[in-house]
Amino acid sequence: MKPSLLAPLFKDLSALQGVGKGTLFCLAQLGIQSRFDMISHLPTGLLERRRILTITMAGDGDLVTLPATILSVDGLVSKSRSRSPRPLRIHCQDRSGQLFTIALFRANPDYVARTYIPGQERLISGRVEHFKKQLQISHPDFVGSLEATPYWEGVEPVYPLTKGLTQKRIQGLIKENLKGLPDLPEWHRESVIRQYGWPSWKQALNDVHKPEQEKDLSPIAPTRHRLSFDEMFANQLSMMLVRSQQKQFKGQCHVLNTEMREKFLQILPFSLTKDQNKAIAEIDKDMSSSGRMIRLLQGDVGSGKTVVAMMAMLTAVASGGQAALMAPTEVLARQHGHVLKAWADEMGLILEVLTGSDTAKKKREIYAALASGECHMVVGTHALIQEGLTFRNLTLAIIDEQHRFGVEQRLKLSQKGDTPDLLAMTATPIPRTLMLAAYGDLECSYLREKPANRQDVDTRVISLDRLDEIMDSLQRALQAGDKIYWVCPLIEESETMEIAAAEERYCVLKERLKGFQIGLIHGRLSAQEKIERMSAFRSGDTQILVATTVIEVGVDVQDATVMIIEHAERFGLAQLHQLRGRIGRGDQSGTCLLLYGKESGHLSRQRLQVMKNSHDGFYIAEQDWKLRGGGEVLGSRQSGLQNFRFVDMVVHEPLLNLAHQEAHDILREDPSLKSDRGQAIRILLHLFLKDKAMSYLEAA
Repeated sequence: MKPSLLAPLFKDLSALQGVGKGTLFCLAQLGIQSRFDMISHLPTGLLERRRILTITMAGDGDLVTLPATILSVDGLVSKSRSRSPRPLRIHCQDRSGQLFTIALFRANPDYVARTYIPGQERLISGRVEHFKKQLQISHPDFVGSLEATPYWEGVEPVYPLTKGLTQKRIQGLIKENLKGLPDLPEWHRESVIRQYGWPSWKQALNDVHKPEQEKDLSPIAPTRHRLSFDEMFANQLSMMLVRSQQKQFKGQCHVLNTEMREKFLQILPFSLTKDQNKAIAEIDKDMSSSGRMIRLLQGDVGSGKTVVAMMAMLTAVASGGQAALMAPTEVLARQHGHVLKAWADEMGLILEVLTGSDTAKKKREIYAALASGECHMVVGTHALIQEGLTFRNLTLAIIDEQHRFGVEQRLKLSQKGDTPDLLAMTATPIPRTLMLAAYGDLECSYLREKPANRQDVDTRVISLDRLDEIMDSLQRALQAGDKIYWVCPLIEESETMEIAAAEERYCVLKERLKGFQIGLIHGRLSAQEKIERMSAFRSGDTQILVATTVIEVGVDVQDATVMIIEHAERFGLAQLHQLRGRIGRGDQSGTCLLLYGKESGHLSRQRLQVMKNSHDGFYIAEQDWKLRGGGEVLGSRQSGLQNFRFVDMVVHEPLLNLAHQEAHDILREDPSLKSDRGQAIRILLHLFLKDKAMSYLEAA
């Protein structure tokens, strides 16, 4: 339960006066579902509304408030009038006698009759403009009594909006919610507060919604600085609590089997890299200890994470346990299954692949084999965390592409066994700051080297103006037997538009390259359709695969050699690096063409040059961090990352290190958070932790 002090902040928004289903829906689009969400919705700009006596004192575009008398309403106000595309005009006169009009489009007749009464003086606030040499205010922000003046003059905050919400509405709701802010005890050390000149939590939240100058909107303004540190501190402390609670449980003490490992290494057609051997040694140490392993394996594209994962799975099986690997998509799960099953078969072990599209009969068979222990290893999607699935003895849970899963999903797989060891993996190199913010509850192993057989890819940055030349070169490449990916533009606003772009390019290529087989793959296809189209490309039945970013992670076609990325300037560096990693995976070198459009700016071209000059995913991620900012380094679709309310990760990076140290210190001094400061910190954690994560706090 939340402390009673915080109860007002988590009341249902529907209890607010005038907030109906429509408003609730609009607020949800902005991520606002509680009163705390509401007051955490920060302004992004300022409007200065001047009080004037005559409209002639205003310049074109000025936002003003003035008293004026309503003279007349131009035209009949009727139901049919409200549907007319022509504006309804209301004639007004200010106190100097200057005439002006108010223009209303599709106005509600009842509202007009109630608000604009001829002969009455009203306070009018809006933006002044000139229309046909006459002064005009279109759709005033406010028309009401003269007593409302203080609210409609001076500086006011501007908030991010969504369709169906106005500035006036969101300003009013936030102002209303700020009234109930409780007085909370201070959770930070006095020396830290003094060092940065921070106000109290309550004062900071009040002040952040009352900016008076542009500098008050800065991420380093004392109010925002304070709130950002509160959030980072809660983030770091919560992850430390997760780790400490999980490590309290006795883990699986695995026994290393040298004979089985030697047999596996003899199967491999290559030698392990130094990084692979180091990561395996770190995992071995964790798995053979009495404590529970909670480790992240971070490896660049093609660095050999799958081999490291298989070694860990063999350790689990050799000790009498079972291992499960969960992947975010069916394409990736089946691909992992294809590789791992071939190895398992040679080792005389049973490995199954389980996905949501399997038949009911197939699922029953796999469920039974896992429950009995007959199946040693399983690879699957979210199907692995369904309630009906049980293991005889799950001692190792592996989660691939960790950033695509939330904490709860990670826990669900872990709960399938008796505190199994956990190995999470990601192929997306992450800057240290994001690592600390997103995965601070995990120990980390790194794979930076690539296996000796991996080839570097020749990367070229080319203008889309040269598309005809590229088409001609494609003809020659296809005749030489190359397999080609053509990735279509990333259109963030709409997956439908991305698919349309892919379908259009598919049609153009089919017309231009007659005689060659061309395939199309995108996110709206069924899992089976995706598998069939990838299989056709892998087998060579398809020579060009036109795709959206559905192929970004994990797709493995060993002999694909050409990657063309259309409008590459629209992609982040991390995505471009992942896409480029789909080629040059065998013994042939690859070519990646980054095509940019005329509208690409200097920053976009800078990013493409980083791609051209480097194949180091860790370096590329750092550059992406510097050029674009930390909030988007991993892409908006990879939603497992912390969604901060107040933090600007690039600006507040120094605060993260302080927050990490402060969290470490308080848990060392007061691990149960029972002191006075500890109790205040518990209140802070209640503010930021979701209900599902509160068990960690209670366990402390």
